[in-house]
Amino acid sequence: MRIGEAAAAAGTTPRALRLYEARGLLPSPPRTTSGQREYDSTAVARVKVIRTLLNLGLTLEDIRRRAHRLDVLVQDGPSASCDGRPGEFSDVVADRLAVLDAEIARLTHLRQGLAAAAGEAQRPRPGSGP
Repeated sequence: MRIGEAAAAAGTTPRALRLYEARGLLPSPPRTTSGQREYDSTAVARVKVIRTLLNLGLTLEDIRRRAHRLDVLVQDGPSASCDGRPGEFSDVVADRLAVLDAEIARLTHLRQGLAAAAGEAQRPRPGSGP
């Protein structure tokens, strides 16, 4: 199937397929004599796994770090557990969770500061009221 058909089957865009290929997440597909990319069902399944991982919060770089192992998730399904597979995806997931935890902590601290400042601004100032 051509790039448009493959993208539609995977629920994405042709531009995304070209990006995944450029980033090493998707092997370069064979080309027709006219130079058009020709995708098969395995490539579409791989793109679906990539999309699922992105929707779970991993980044393209996270996925690129284990691109050579994406076929495992294509076979087992993108929601397959990473437990018991050291060196496959568990380290990437652990790293991403640490980044998310740090961001949540930063945002919580920021929120607390803003709430405290807003609370201070809403209290009547001494000598300003009746």
